[in-house]
Amino acid sequence: MRPSGRNLSQMRPISIETGVMGHAEGSCLIRCGNTHVLCTASLEETPPRFLKGTGLGWVTAEYGMLPRATNTRNRREATQGKQSGRTQEIQRLIGRSLRAGVDRVALGERQITVDCDVIQADGGTRCASITGGWVALRLAVNKLLKAGAITTDPIIDHVAAVSCGIYGGQPVLDLDYAEDSEAGTDGNFVMTGGGKLIEVQMSAEGATFSRDEMNKLLDLADLGLAELVAAQKAAVA
Repeated sequence: MRPSGRNLSQMRPISIETGVMGHAEGSCLIRCGNTHVLCTASLEETPPRFLKGTGLGWVTAEYGMLPRATNTRNRREATQGKQSGRTQEIQRLIGRSLRAGVDRVALGERQITVDCDVIQADGGTRCASITGGWVALRLAVNKLLKAGAITTDPIIDHVAAVSCGIYGGQPVLDLDYAEDSEAGTDGNFVMTGGGKLIEVQMSAEGATFSRDEMNKLLDLADLGLAELVAAQKAAVA
């Protein structure tokens, strides 16, 4: 019943290629089906001004889509002089999601910025950005540990995200654009490797949903998370 022919609980093919940007402290290209996102992590040895003297580090994120990431060309936001509300909302989600997996005391007074640039979009770009962003962050922190700049690993746990929704009256895992654009209910689930929830975004796009349906989507998200974390582990091994 799914346009892609996948089973209800089947993820799209996942691949994570690391070291794709030579100058960045951490980088990867994550592919979730036809959604491709370039993630880079950049280290600054000074924290934001509001954290100076606190002993705390900071992880933040920026997000953007290339003009032809979609079927039709979108104007670069830089030419319009401002970011869209959608872009701001997504990059804030990425930043707070990644921070949930970091011990900011162990990171020390420094900042890591994770840039997520969507090369090709087919649904789930924010989820792919969070999942790939964690890999880029992990690689950047590895460099700090190897250099002896920090002695305690500040990465507490994996952080990954997956979309689930009600499509054609059925709970499905990892929506692509064809499903996302017609889903009755759409949800994004951000979780730790240990299965704890960081953030859940759910909305009734075309029809209301029951608590039982929500629980089924949570169960699907658990399945997807396990596969994403396995891909993260393989990428940084």
